[in-house]
Amino acid sequence: MRCELHCHSTCSDGTETPEQVATRAAARKVEIFALTDHDTCAGSAAAIPAGARVLRGVELSCDDPETGRTIHVLAYDRGHPGWADLATRIASLGEARRNRLRVMTARLAQRGIRIDVEPLLAATGRSVGRPDLARAMVKAGAVTSMKEAFSRHLYDGGPVDVPHHALSLPDALALGVAADAALGLAHPHLYDDHGVRLLRQYRDQGLTGVEAFYGSYDPRERARWIGVADELGLVCTGGSDWHGPDDATSQPGVDLPADRGARLVEWLTAS
Repeated sequence: MRCELHCHSTCSDGTETPEQVATRAAARKVEIFALTDHDTCAGSAAAIPAGARVLRGVELSCDDPETGRTIHVLAYDRGHPGWADLATRIASLGEARRNRLRVMTARLAQRGIRIDVEPLLAATGRSVGRPDLARAMVKAGAVTSMKEAFSRHLYDGGPVDVPHHALSLPDALALGVAADAALGLAHPHLYDDHGVRLLRQYRDQGLTGVEAFYGSYDPRERARWIGVADELGLVCTGGSDWHGPDDATSQPGVDLPADRGARLVEWLTAS
């Protein structure tokens, strides 16, 4: 089964509109789809790929109380009225995210790199992040690539980075459980062994999925997280983390074996 449950549009840090993302997913014959922009549901109504089962989704940026790192949780709407409360709560966090980028551009200016951040913030409801700032730096000629922007300036804890004080992971999970959302850990490889500990620790607090079928995984990485899912009784989710045509993953959509796909659909539609 081909699914796309982790992708981004211009409503957060993607480069194509929700409609364009949906068109690409339809061309790839994606069977189940959710647009998961960072901390906003603004594009959900416009991202409707033809021929696909479509869910509302969001990628929540959560503070890990143990390490202080940002942990990303994918949340999917299963039709409960509480989803509206979740969407309202995350919308209220948007201004803090915007102010974060303003502070980061001020720090860049201290390093001799002047970026006008306001055009990035101009679109109502747009959730923006470090990738947007990195693209602006490339466009301004301050760096040669987004990779350089992050490795020299924007990396976690780096000279320009500003901590993103988001929902704590327990609070985010509680919010998701109250909305009867399906909740899964995004790109678990970024957290390595700590990701396994998070899944074990928060499984009974609603974190019942793990993105084992991630767009850039090789067979060995995929097998690792499938093994973790099976050990802990979790559902394997799948998505490309697609942000636009410049991504290494050139198109949205990942393939799951039929049995994994059936279990995923059951999890996403449970009530």
